[in-house]
Order: sequence, then C-alpha cells, then structure tokens
Amino acid sequence: MIYHTGEKPGKGTYRCTTCNRDVTLDNDTDKLPPCPKCYKTEYRKIS
Repeated sequence: MIYHTGEKPGKGTYRCTTCNRDVTLDNDTDKLPPCPKCYKTEYRKIS
C-alpha cells in the first residue's frame, strides 16, 4: 500500500518510494511529511 504526505497512517517506519529514505512516525496522530531527502510524497510502510 502507498501512503502520501499529509496522511496519518499510524505509528511505524515508512520508506520513500523514490530515494528509500526512512521516516518514523511516533504517534497515531502524526502526519507523513514530504521526504526530508528528495521532497517526494509517496511512502511504503516497512515496520
């Protein structure tokens, strides 16, 4: 499943589908940011 910037997919680690940079969300209310490395907006959950 693909998640996008601005969504609140829940706690976990998400990997940018473009550059593979990981972003970790600590709370269920956190929103996915644009990728801090390449600024793209699509992620896959890895854990």
